[in-house]
Amino acid sequence: MTSEATILSTPIEYLTGISAQKGDLLRKELNIHTFKDLLEHYPFRHIDRTNVDQIGSLSPSAEYAYVGGKLLSLELMGENRGRRLVGKLKDQSGVIELVWFQGINWVQKILQPGQQYLVFGKLSFFMGTPQVAHPDIENYTKENSSGKQHLEPVYPTTEKLKAKSLSGNAFGKLVKELFQRIQEKDLPENLPKEILEKYKLVSRYQAFSQIHLPASEKHYQHALRRLKFEELFFAQLRMNLVRIQRHRFSRGVVFDKVGPLFNSFYKDYLSFELTNAQKRVLKEIRKDAGSGRQMNRLLQGDVGSGKTMVALLSMLIAADNGFQSVLMAPTEILAQQHYQSISSALQELPVNVKILTGSTKGKARKAILQQVADGEVQILIGTHAVIEDKVAFQNLGFAVVDEQHKFGVAQRAQLWKKNDIPPHVLVMTATPIPRTLALTAYGDLDYSVMDELPPGRQPINTIHRNETARPQVMDFIKEEVAKGRQAYIIYPLIEESSKLDYENLMKGFEEVKSFFPEPKYWISMVHGKQPIEQKETNMQRFVTGDTQIMVSTTVIEVGVNVPNASVMVIESAEKFGLSQLHQLRGRVGRGADKSYCILLTGRKVSNDARERLKIMVATNDGFDIAEKDLELRGPGEIEGTRQSGALNFRLASLVNDKQMLEAARETVEALLEKDPDISLAENLPVKNFLHQHKAKTKWSKIA
Repeated sequence: MTSEATILSTPIEYLTGISAQKGDLLRKELNIHTFKDLLEHYPFRHIDRTNVDQIGSLSPSAEYAYVGGKLLSLELMGENRGRRLVGKLKDQSGVIELVWFQGINWVQKILQPGQQYLVFGKLSFFMGTPQVAHPDIENYTKENSSGKQHLEPVYPTTEKLKAKSLSGNAFGKLVKELFQRIQEKDLPENLPKEILEKYKLVSRYQAFSQIHLPASEKHYQHALRRLKFEELFFAQLRMNLVRIQRHRFSRGVVFDKVGPLFNSFYKDYLSFELTNAQKRVLKEIRKDAGSGRQMNRLLQGDVGSGKTMVALLSMLIAADNGFQSVLMAPTEILAQQHYQSISSALQELPVNVKILTGSTKGKARKAILQQVADGEVQILIGTHAVIEDKVAFQNLGFAVVDEQHKFGVAQRAQLWKKNDIPPHVLVMTATPIPRTLALTAYGDLDYSVMDELPPGRQPINTIHRNETARPQVMDFIKEEVAKGRQAYIIYPLIEESSKLDYENLMKGFEEVKSFFPEPKYWISMVHGKQPIEQKETNMQRFVTGDTQIMVSTTVIEVGVNVPNASVMVIESAEKFGLSQLHQLRGRVGRGADKSYCILLTGRKVSNDARERLKIMVATNDGFDIAEKDLELRGPGEIEGTRQSGALNFRLASLVNDKQMLEAARETVEALLEKDPDISLAENLPVKNFLHQHKAKTKWSKIA
């Protein structure tokens, strides 16, 4: 056992001042169990008490005062609630007032006018006189006359801990004691010397001591840089190792040819030229599928970039090689649309395509299950019904998961069990993921991006309007409907206030009906409280054109494909996140007609919401929007990210540390290219650290 494991695994109660009761509270409130946990409980700010100020030099721009001098007087003033204790402290340059509103009796006992004191606190000015309320006070001696040796740390804490005298400042005393107990050998280096020198990183011991108790702001920044780099380096390393392991040991079925089904479809039935992005991704998939190891690839592309066509062509390669494919979609209507578009595209080819969903019943279901088991069905499309135990494939070789973040990891992993040799897996998402987030949250996957729209797709015209313009917006919808087109009107749905949102939706529906009376107009309404059958029927009526207007909550966000819809109106758009606004906007602009997205908001819009709306109006690029979303909300909130250790950074930020992440990634790739087993002597620190922390790293096989 290493010295780090020995001393840093010591229970927190072994620090002076931490009773069993306080130890329990630290565990419950902040998850601090050991010395190591305290070491990694970083201060959120530091206060500079390294220099004692002259009272006369204090200015209103200073946040704190740290001064020393003689206490001239202590005087009780005011009555009842206005009662306060006022002291005057003087140095050779001026006088400062000290004020206490609480603990007055205690202060009067410990402070003596005529004595020298060192005072620290938040500075304010009253009638031109500097003043500090409830200051920290200590005796002014020769030893402390020139200030502290380091910046004073202030730590995150909780109300319960404060009640037990564990305030943000009190943690500093615990950390000081901790550093009296640990030495440099207790924090062995975990990065190779070459990397430390290349990036001019301080040692691990220096980094920990200077992030808590820095001699100066410069020392703190050096420590912060080192520890951030370490976090990003090991996150990248772990994921790269998972990928290497998978590439090395996971057997996959082999697609060793491109045969007549693919060639015939590509040459004779593909009605448009593939984009360069589609061709590039197809090459990546073909290379993976022919390698003899299992493919596990994330394909992300903006709404309308042609991901489904890439999936279809890949499934034809599987069929040419004698393997079955499955495509799993999150909703029945999306599964139906995939089935209709794929079976229609393949109608001239001898490819058996079937659909299996929750509503496939009785004899039809039994017949499909039999055909799948016999290998007669080459492409099965469906909802999560396709992963049920009763669904047995004869030879499943390729699995596509559409809108992958809508499925749980366990659901997706069921696909692996459908063949003795796991099928190749392509997980697709139309939610663009910023590059930094993709490298971190999905770094253990092979990763393809489709950043190009097919030719002929027009950008959607996005407009922000105040709700007072609703009549004009409704008139515009009438004009579009008169041209034979359709429109969506979307209302927000926020779980915490679902009753209120439901009432708003119903009220909105009545209002829409007043603008669009039957029988001239027909309206579909869809919301989460409807039975599944009713919801599917209402959606289908809109899909087939029986209704011209769809009034809905965000349940239509994923997958509804109605090329004839040219207007998307989003009510209370200020309540939606950027990613969701972009997804909703992607429901229009799927046909040849010019399309519009109208963002309707209330009169009062927060600054954050205004920023989101400005971004939506300015760009149609989902990747730009994803980057802005990351900046505005942070990684933990982005839909579709995997909540894994990869995102649990204590210090590093995917928004602010993009360059450092890239540097860490390049460093890891160079290290593993030279030493894939991490067995060289120079990389021993890395190997030891990974070995020590391996129990804490759990990676799923499917993102």
